[in-house]
Amino acid sequence: MKNRYLSLLALVLLATQLQVARADVAVLVHGYMSDAGTWYFNGIDAHLRHAGWRNGAENTGEAAASNTHTYYTIQLPSLAPAIVQSDWLHSTVESIRKAHPREKITLVGHSAGGVVSRLMLVRHGSTGIEHLITLAAPHLGTERAIQALDATDNSGLFGMFKEWLVRDAVGNGTYETVRHSRAILMDLAPPRPGSMLYWLNSQPHPEITYTSVVRTGGYAVPGDMLVPSFSQDMNQVPVLRGKSEVILSAQGHELSPMDGRLIVELL
Repeated sequence: MKNRYLSLLALVLLATQLQVARADVAVLVHGYMSDAGTWYFNGIDAHLRHAGWRNGAENTGEAAASNTHTYYTIQLPSLAPAIVQSDWLHSTVESIRKAHPREKITLVGHSAGGVVSRLMLVRHGSTGIEHLITLAAPHLGTERAIQALDATDNSGLFGMFKEWLVRDAVGNGTYETVRHSRAILMDLAPPRPGSMLYWLNSQPHPEITYTSVVRTGGYAVPGDMLVPSFSQDMNQVPVLRGKSEVILSAQGHELSPMDGRLIVELL
């Protein structure tokens, strides 16, 4: 009996050592009209640090060699077409994978970053990635993209008058930003034959873990006003039906400290 207990204790100690030695890696992917700073401004970085995660960009050599969890924030050209962003992301992930050759990577994509991450996985394979977490991502598109395209379409007889009205309403800076990002807006529009999402949602996806964080309304929270809840659920994608865990989050579209706590729990 004593030997049996000693054997069980040895197994527990071995499992603990293996868990400590494994340095998991998280790659945080921002969305449209955003940048890597969103993970800092909205409290995600603080929660990860508090939970013992290390910023790989600040301590690349030390993080790669130590027994700690490591996260990276990615800077994508968020106004570029989704395919350009996915290739950019793939190149960056490959560099991270070389720094962590024995660790498995989790992608965390917010909004359009979730779609870009999924596009990368389909086009380039999992390449060491074991988990995709998306937050408020428009997997089935959003009508807001169509509205933005329509608002910046100055063709037609009254095009110049409409442009003046829209510029006056949103400001020149926002108008020009939207006007110069029509390609990614088309990629985020609801899928239709010939569109990027229509193609993506019919392609085989890697056999990894999928988690959809879906925004919902609450007593004092109207919910996500940019992307409908059903579009945020990867189970609504025909080829991923039944493959994604769904986490409901009663808040709006933007990231918040609540997401920081949730991401730490999911990683």
